[in-house]
Amino acid sequence: MSIKIIGAGFPRTGTTTLKQSLETLGFNHVYHMKELLVNPEKLHYWQTLAETGQTDWEALYKGYDATVDFPGYPWYKEHMKKYPDAKVILTVRDFEAWYKSVDSTVFRAGPQTPAEKIKMMGKLLASARARRVVKCIKFFKKTFFANELHGKFEDKEYAKNMWEQHIADVKAHVPKEKLLVYDVRDGWGPLCKFLGIAEPSEPLPHLNKKENFKEMLPKLMKGKMV
Repeated sequence: MSIKIIGAGFPRTGTTTLKQSLETLGFNHVYHMKELLVNPEKLHYWQTLAETGQTDWEALYKGYDATVDFPGYPWYKEHMKKYPDAKVILTVRDFEAWYKSVDSTVFRAGPQTPAEKIKMMGKLLASARARRVVKCIKFFKKTFFANELHGKFEDKEYAKNMWEQHIADVKAHVPKEKLLVYDVRDGWGPLCKFLGIAEPSEPLPHLNKKENFKEMLPKLMKGKMV
């Protein structure tokens, strides 16, 4: 199946909302970090892409025709080469809100206290699936925090520079007619106009706000899509 939409926005920029919105508009399953956590056995496709710039695209995206968020966005250029007819959506939001959201969610994903760490060790010893999920989370943290943000996320000014550079790079690389720079707060209008699809009657969904992140992650680790 050919990918029709490539998401190029950082995590925590409304990508879960975009996923649901695209599926509401008729796109047949949209790949997202959630998909990887539910199916951690697919991590090797992404590791191969990271190492070589290529992967088994057909096996990876069987049943999907769009991808947003991590793990797809760091390799949006490779996706564009593979799927030259695809459109690109760069999700953005206010930097201060984004930084606060990342800091309170994915930056602190995983056990924080000694008690939480001991509990997690027990889960890892007992569950092969949990071990695979943790590998996916480590792959995300290495790619996003270590590689893209150079291990300097806590340096807010540095993180802001990397944020702005990513947006500028996407705008410079993607032809204007194929790119939508999109803030999900703007609703259906810009998205539907870009895709040439009529606006739905129901409001655009706003999902995965930081207050439900801690509740969501354990469910995904158990293989439950939320």
